[in-house]
Amino acid sequence: MFNFDMPWVLVLLPLPWLVYRFAKPINTTPQSGIYVPFADDLRLAAQSQGITKPASKRWLIIATLAWILLLLAAARPQWLGDAVEVSRSGRDVMLAVDLSGSMNIQDFKQHGRPVDRLTMTKQVAGDFIKRRVGDRIGLILFGTQAYLQAPLTFDRTTVHQLLQESVIGLAGKKTAIGDAIALAVKRLKDDKDVNKLVLVLLTDGVNTAGALSPEEGVTLAKKIGLKIHTIGIGASSIEVQSFFGTRTVNPSADLDEAMLTSIAKETGGQYFRAHNADELKHVYAVINQLEPVKGKAESYHPVQSLFMYPLALAMFLASLCVVRRP
Repeated sequence: MFNFDMPWVLVLLPLPWLVYRFAKPINTTPQSGIYVPFADDLRLAAQSQGITKPASKRWLIIATLAWILLLLAAARPQWLGDAVEVSRSGRDVMLAVDLSGSMNIQDFKQHGRPVDRLTMTKQVAGDFIKRRVGDRIGLILFGTQAYLQAPLTFDRTTVHQLLQESVIGLAGKKTAIGDAIALAVKRLKDDKDVNKLVLVLLTDGVNTAGALSPEEGVTLAKKIGLKIHTIGIGASSIEVQSFFGTRTVNPSADLDEAMLTSIAKETGGQYFRAHNADELKHVYAVINQLEPVKGKAESYHPVQSLFMYPLALAMFLASLCVVRRP
């Protein structure tokens, strides 16, 4: 089914005509100038060689079509697919993923090659998202600030894509764990069934930013019955090359496991520690075994945006008017 998301924009269709009809014309009569004896001859030559009246009308029609197409694009045309019924036998799961600077540490391996923590998280959490059929999934990205990247939705494909498009430092270099929890509470607090509210929070550090502390975030979570599973990510030791040779360092020295354990315990969740790719996969496999909560079935219409087609045609027609003005 075809419809417009913002049909009210179409009321602007007659705007150019209204401006032409009622706006006061600009006075272009020169106040003073230089007398040119042969000006009349030039004017006659320009009229004989200039654009004819039918050509002017043609360009006026093109400009009008460009305006109509531009407004059609602004009205956001979209195609609604057939209703898809989704079983409400799942949970409302919000994923919170750390994008702080330390997620750039390459202490994981993928196909035998070292990769950074975020790359591995994208792969494993992405598979988790795909498997949560029947759940509504949301995505929070946090660094110095916490942002809602995707609200709760049955569209797991879009959530997966948004996770894959995330980059380190997008939300800042620090870590605002308390704000991430508070944002999840804000988005889940209106859900009446507290038995199915779950937040899966993944981080590799300690709370270093944000308006709220993790303890304050936990207090808010307990008020709405939000269960929080926390995941501490990062290897305990890696070999690095230095001027004095190879030495062993702990890339997860800043990970606050006591805080993450407390968050999970206070809200009825579990704390998981993932030192490598296999352990991270196991963590999400365990969380994936969350028992579903029965509920009413719901339906939604897949939406396909079509605004780019009238917009592209409008830009093409407008460029023609600019290149060859009447």
